[in-house]
Formats: sequence, structure tokens, C-alpha cells
Amino acid sequence: MTPTEFVYSSHDRCEHIHRDWLVQRALESGHNKTILYLPFSSGARADQEYSWGTFSWYFDRFRDYGLLPRTFLYEDNLRREDVEAFFDWLRTSQVAILGGGSTAIGMERYRALGGRYFGNPDAFAQTLRARQADGLLTVGFSAGAAQLCEHGCDSAETPVFGMIAKVVVTLHHEPAARGHLQHLARKHPDCLIFGLPNDSGIAVSRGFSGRNNYWQLIQFVTDSSWDKPGDDFHIKTRQGINVEHRYADGREWNFNGGDVLLRVFYQGGGWEAWIKRPEAPVFHEYGSQRECGYRSVEEILSSR
Repeated sequence: MTPTEFVYSSHDRCEHIHRDWLVQRALESGHNKTILYLPFSSGARADQEYSWGTFSWYFDRFRDYGLLPRTFLYEDNLRREDVEAFFDWLRTSQVAILGGGSTAIGMERYRALGGRYFGNPDAFAQTLRARQADGLLTVGFSAGAAQLCEHGCDSAETPVFGMIAKVVVTLHHEPAARGHLQHLARKHPDCLIFGLPNDSGIAVSRGFSGRNNYWQLIQFVTDSSWDKPGDDFHIKTRQGINVEHRYADGREWNFNGGDVLLRVFYQGGGWEAWIKRPEAPVFHEYGSQRECGYRSVEEILSSR
């Protein structure tokens, strides 16, 4: 159950998320230790270069271990051969990161590359699906996180890729934004809505059960490792704020790092979900929030 998507919110390059979930995933490969960062959601070229700079200094620390970090900047007048090389990088990089900025700008550019050069505006999305099928990790940071989910979280309702089925996240979440979280829960009652504070994220894996029902496993990650003086205000996890979830009916559940949520979608329609904390011996049933007898993901899936 290796995650193929990881979406997160962070103030800077906190260690647990960036080393253990992103860099380590690339370094685990015996021959393909590549990590591709895409700053397309930033505006002008200078903004894209700045965005890459906020990541490149961190990735450079791991070059001696074989990590090959690289980026690609969007321009309106790229050569066709450069775009072909870009899609090859996107298709084969062990880890690909969709960077922060404007959700709408990024989506417009991702579609423009395929549409303008190959007559296929869905080429980028299709490449993401191919990565998913091959078990490669696609990461969304900030705006990139919204782009990988079922719906965006902005008021413009920008169409996004939907790589993480029936999940919506808000970024840089804090207690003052709980009203918006509840608004999204009511707006999208078929989706799970999560508020991701700095620094936190979710890792998602998927598959099919023996009865051919689609399942989705969500792992929750919180990170309080960034301790630069003066930045404490921005790191909400250091203030005890975890990943917050709202039900459409107003109920809530807070997820800590290490928690998991398993969801099974049934072929006839509808879904069920279960939640487990690392310290708890059994799962809680998502709908009732009560303990049930299941002790493992495998046990649940074997009966579904």
C-alpha cells in the first residue's frame, strides 16, 4: 500500500515531510533517484525561479546520496522539443511536485502545454494517471495540493485533476478558518474535507478489494520539526493544531500524525470508512465514530 499521492501545506522545508516522505521516496529507487519540481502555478518567470529556489536549497543537501533534483519553468513560447522533454521528465520522475501559487494559473498552464503543442489539453492529466498506475509519487504543495484533489477549495471553483477521489483539502488551515471548512463539507457532502495546517499533509494509496470494490487509504502526517526562530507563529502544528475534518452535518474529527482512514466505495453506490489511531487496538467506524471490532486494514478489506 505505497502512496501514489501526497498533498501538504507547509511554511518552509520541514524535515519530516520533505526528507521522510519526498526525498526518501526518490532515494529508495535503485536507478531513478529523480525529483521534479514544477513552479507553473507561480506567475512570472522570476516568481517561478523564486519558487524553485525555496525547494532547491533543501534538495541540494541530498545530491551526495544520488538525488537528482530538477525543475522546468513555464514559458509561452517553448520549443516543441523542450515540451517533449518535459513530458518525458513528468512521466518518469520518481517524485513529481506540483508547486504553490495560483490554482487557476497552474491549471491553465498544465492544460496549455498539451493543448498547444500536441492538440491534447488533457495530456498532463493523462500523464499523472500513468504515473499513478506505475506507482510513482505525485506531490501537491499548497496550490498543487488543491490541484490534485476532487475539487479546488477556492471560491472560483477552478476545475482540478481529481487524482485523489472524493477528497478536498484547504491549505494553511487555522482555527479562524473552521467556518470555511464547514462550508466546504456542506457543499461537497460526497467528499471528505480536511483542513491542513502548516506543517501537515495526507498520503493516499488505492486499490481494489477481492470483490472489486475500490478502496482508498489515507495516512495523516503532521510535522513540527521546523524550529527556525521567529517562525513559530506560522507552524500551527507546534501550537497543537492537527488536521481538522468536518462532516456535512457539523460533526468533527481531528487527525493526528500516524492516524489512518480507510474508505471503501461500493460498486452499487455509497461508501464506508474507518479510522484508526496508532495507539488504539481497533478502528472507529467513520459514520458513528464508535469503536468497531476491526484491527487491521487487511481484515476490513477481506470482507469487502
